[in-house]
Amino acid sequence: MSSALDCRQVAYDAQLDESSLRKLSEVARTAANLGATVLMKHYGRLSSIKSKGRVGDLVTNADFAAEQVVLDYLREHTPSIAILAEESGPSGSPSSLCWCVDPLDGTTNFAHGYPFFATSVGLIWKGTPLLGSVAVPFLNETYWCSPQIGSFVNDTPIQVSDCSSLQDSLLVTGFAYDRHERIDNNYAEFCWLTHRCRGVRRGGAAAVDLAFVATGRLDGYWERGLAPWDLAAGAALVACAGGSVGDYKDTPFDVEQGRILATSPGLHLPLKQELASVTALEPKLYGA
Repeated sequence: MSSALDCRQVAYDAQLDESSLRKLSEVARTAANLGATVLMKHYGRLSSIKSKGRVGDLVTNADFAAEQVVLDYLREHTPSIAILAEESGPSGSPSSLCWCVDPLDGTTNFAHGYPFFATSVGLIWKGTPLLGSVAVPFLNETYWCSPQIGSFVNDTPIQVSDCSSLQDSLLVTGFAYDRHERIDNNYAEFCWLTHRCRGVRRGGAAAVDLAFVATGRLDGYWERGLAPWDLAAGAALVACAGGSVGDYKDTPFDVEQGRILATSPGLHLPLKQELASVTALEPKLYGA
């Protein structure tokens, strides 16, 4: 049995038919767009930027404003589905279905006026991504997906690249906020893979990185230390666009584990093998 994310199987297990999936994907798309619209009203005009306590982990008034409008919409249109939101935490009655909401993915980018950010709204079933939407307002792009329909940017169908050679690939990754506290911080993996592909990008917004893999702009993405709201929508986008989504090993993908490897189908095994061969760097080598 394959450990790769299969959103069609998740939909089957959740007993959701095509009509229900279409309605839920439209809810996700609308909710993400509502949040993204709020973000653009605050872009370049922030009144509050605060630290959550870890270096680089910020929250702004835009995060809270966008989250509120997204949650209001979800509660109105899907009152029986639980919600897990980055800023306000869990809400609603416990259920197997749960919305994972990141009102502003890429807060540090946003706070600095760097236009790489999004609102992400993903639906999971028992911890496994099912469908979702990522709205990237600066680009006027809204990514959305459903298992029975596929993945789209606005109204255009998208699919992952056909890249199967690591040396021909363009990859993307990131560095979790706990990188200052852990030797397992992705620095070694970044260096190792930079010398084995055409390049490794660091966008600073996991949901956007995954959306770009889904549309074939990037061939693969790996990262660790992520939260469910970082992963839910983007992982579904890649899977519904024909990509391979898993963790660094061969266990079934679960948003709670925080590790993801999302690639074109032919690149998944080569990238996973390279990640397995990397040894963490000694802290003294990067000045820690």
